[in-house]
Amino acid sequence: MARLSRGAAWARLLAAPGGGRGVRGLSASAPRATVMAAWVIDSYGPNEVLRFTENAPFPAIRYPNEVIVKVLSAGLNPIDLSMRGGYGAATLRMRRDPLNVNRSGGEFPLILGRDVSGVVMECGLSVTCFRPGDKVWAAVPPWKQGSLAEFVVLSGNEVSLKPGSLSHPEAAAVPYVASTAWSTLVNSAGLNKDNCSKKRVLIIGASGGVGTFAIQMVKAWGGHVTAVCSQNAEGLVRGLGADHVVDYATGAVDIKLKTLDKFDLILDSVGGDTERWAPGLLKPWAGARYITLVTPFLRNTDALGVADGMMQSALTIATKALKHFSKGVHYRWGFFAPSGPALDEVREMVDAGQIRPVVEQQFSFSQVPQAFLKLEKGHARGKVVVSVDGDGIQ
Repeated sequence: MARLSRGAAWARLLAAPGGGRGVRGLSASAPRATVMAAWVIDSYGPNEVLRFTENAPFPAIRYPNEVIVKVLSAGLNPIDLSMRGGYGAATLRMRRDPLNVNRSGGEFPLILGRDVSGVVMECGLSVTCFRPGDKVWAAVPPWKQGSLAEFVVLSGNEVSLKPGSLSHPEAAAVPYVASTAWSTLVNSAGLNKDNCSKKRVLIIGASGGVGTFAIQMVKAWGGHVTAVCSQNAEGLVRGLGADHVVDYATGAVDIKLKTLDKFDLILDSVGGDTERWAPGLLKPWAGARYITLVTPFLRNTDALGVADGMMQSALTIATKALKHFSKGVHYRWGFFAPSGPALDEVREMVDAGQIRPVVEQQFSFSQVPQAFLKLEKGHARGKVVVSVDGDGIQ
């Protein structure tokens, strides 16, 4: 059977009796194992909580729109470090178990890893966009078991065909930061390839994962990018297309930026004191937006509980949005959002040569603790990638 487009496949599913709900469907395949190798944590804490096991539960397809992916390469992100220490535990626990059926700590053993590049092994009955053997990539939502394992289960709408121009390790450097940048620039900032031309965009923290991707994305759409980073990262961001670079290490970065023309958009992945002065660099009463990726949402729910934390977060963003709107600019929070269709668009940009991954270092599956330490020490200017299957790196 020919593979349908993503849109046609979902239309067929919705038109089917029952709308594709309530039936657990698997494609025909040989009996599979019940356990797999994985790096897990059994409690939150420092790097020592990481534990290798060959007896992690094999992922099961529970809904007909899911696929099981054999992991060939996985990527690590700062959120993996934070989650290892318990960041966002309250909210993610509720998302995993909304009815609070499981006992406290029921999320363990927990598998980290938000990026995956691999091969589809098995498909639910309603999945028509993919078939076993397809090479795919995806960003694994934080509430799901991650990619530091031999296999991972994902919704078909979270998966995309891998760019043919990238190896699996290269591909594993992209999905999480790409999905975060895409969600921020497209959903929060309202940019796209049709309206970005000649827009002036300031990216604070431009040498980080999201920053490096956002530079390339804005440039591919014809925008002008001013990047704020350290001097030793200037070559990197200029190589990715930044038009102007400001070194924050020399101090008074706000004064330097005030000498430039005002911006249509600011993407801030640093937070802190920058939120005090950065919105003043935007064009007033022109629809300009300040988007920060440093939000108190998960910290509020961790400290106050889910209900009170969400209320506090809503109050905070409403207050800040009104304050900045009175000065003629829009204030927004940016978030990661898993999206296979967004990765479809990113794949086209990658294969067209408009975007390239920035890989700092590649580790073997046995070196996962060392990969975390590399990320933890802040020495990685590119993405830290783990090859889960050393024989499948192409």
